[in-house]
Amino acid sequence: MLFTDPCFLFLLLPVVLTVYYCTPRAGKNYVLLGASLVFYALGEGWSTFVVLASIAINYYIGTLIGAAPSQKSARGAMVLGVIVNLTVLCVFKYSAFVVRNINVPLVAIGLRQLPLPKIHLPLGISFFTFHALSYIIDVFRKEVKPLKRSSIFGLYIMLFPQLIAGPIIRYKTICDQFTIGGPRGRQHSWDFFSEGVRRFIIGFGKKMLIANTVAQTADTIFTIRPYLITPAVAWLGVLCYTLQIYFDFSGYSDMAIGLGKMFGFTFPENFNYPYIATSITDFWHRWHITLSSWFRDYLYIPLGGNRVPKWRVYANLLTVFFLCGLWHGATWTFVVWGLFHGFFLIIERAGLKDWLERHRAVRHVYTLLVVMVGWVFFRSDTFAGAGQYLTRMAFLSSSKSAFFTMAQCVNRTLVLAVAAGVIGSLPLVPLLGSAFDRAIAAAGGARSWLVDLTAGMGEFAALSAIFVASTALSAAGTYNPFIYFHF
Repeated sequence: MLFTDPCFLFLLLPVVLTVYYCTPRAGKNYVLLGASLVFYALGEGWSTFVVLASIAINYYIGTLIGAAPSQKSARGAMVLGVIVNLTVLCVFKYSAFVVRNINVPLVAIGLRQLPLPKIHLPLGISFFTFHALSYIIDVFRKEVKPLKRSSIFGLYIMLFPQLIAGPIIRYKTICDQFTIGGPRGRQHSWDFFSEGVRRFIIGFGKKMLIANTVAQTADTIFTIRPYLITPAVAWLGVLCYTLQIYFDFSGYSDMAIGLGKMFGFTFPENFNYPYIATSITDFWHRWHITLSSWFRDYLYIPLGGNRVPKWRVYANLLTVFFLCGLWHGATWTFVVWGLFHGFFLIIERAGLKDWLERHRAVRHVYTLLVVMVGWVFFRSDTFAGAGQYLTRMAFLSSSKSAFFTMAQCVNRTLVLAVAAGVIGSLPLVPLLGSAFDRAIAAAGGARSWLVDLTAGMGEFAALSAIFVASTALSAAGTYNPFIYFHF
């Protein structure tokens, strides 16, 4: 089940909110746990038992670590937990990938291929596995205490706003929020709830009005053989995909953060206008923030981080981004995408970043170009397809045979979606909001109240229009892919 489904919007969510707020404080967490179980089971059926098994195993391992008589035995339990979690992830996500790669040399020497395993990939397995790993590692590091109540751990893993596609939330970040009230506990207020609704609607609009619209053009262009499109169409395709993946994933993150606020939770931000980045280093401080910080704290720093010789730092970066690419998908194109970003992080550390600081006019162009070229590998199914597409983008192949032109791709709806996407990729709204707040403060008195009321009514009208338009598209069954559900 998706957050954009009418069944979720008009049946499951209202029922859960009503039951949640009518339930006494002591039972609210159980309501959320039950709702999360229902939400996942409606979409995944029997795969729900994979999540439940992960909860049981990791809760037990956390208990073992906490009760260990020595640091050595605690480390052993932690290592066991890491192995178990990664084994489960590899079996479900990478079995077919491994077999395909084994079959290559088998075919080369004339032996029979191994059959590809047909294993269903549970939605969100990469996310809830990383949640579990961060918990047991933090318990080992004594940054959090092992949970005594399995229901709280189950809610942490299964909390439905973030279960399927993140953000990646560490237990130590929200541990206090499983308690209601108090200075650091979960808070319920009309302002907090209404901010959650506002954030959800913005994410809903990002997904339905922008991401889905440009996705149709991107998917059409990427499925056509590159030699049949013009260079301009190739650039349009990657531009549309660049906007699609950002508004698809940031839209989902906004909806997750908004839902969290409706139930009193504060989730970490996952995006900070990544397309205004001035370097690839800056890009990864802004893109999928919870994933990049997870890899930093649980892999890069334990490998030595910046405290080792330069060659080791570079090797650590390549290792992290090799695994970052593999985390996103079980194909070599994802791995190359990760290594591609790792390579530019290395050359930036080697001196390119200092050069970019002295040549500010080119740094945004450089960053966007690298990111967009990287998205071609991310989107393509094969290296050959990516290479042919990049060749067409670089004007290195003849377009005489091309029959798919810009005139066949562009329409008014696409132009509006791309324009909205470009504007939405820039921090214009926060800047305008700050300027408006200063104007209200300067106005003072009755004028300030009147301006504030007018602005509130305008925001309400805009959010209502976004919600109605997005709901109409959802109810009509329009094109609605969710990219990060595959991860």
